[in-house]
Amino acid sequence: MQRQYVVKLDDYDQRIMIRALNDLRSTLIKEERPTDAVDELMVKVYGAKKKLLVSEQRSGYECR
Repeated sequence: MQRQYVVKLDDYDQRIMIRALNDLRSTLIKEERPTDAVDELMVKVYGAKKKLLVSEQRSGYECR
């Protein structure tokens, strides 16, 4: 069984991650190395489902 991880990113963090992966991919291309793993990760990060989180304070309900 393979482990899965959940990482919560806001839009800004997601853009940073995509940019970093793209920079890594460019370096690998210049070095004539395979980019398959980075390509797959970029697709996962870019296509990740967005989920709206509502904080308990803003929901209007008191938590006890």
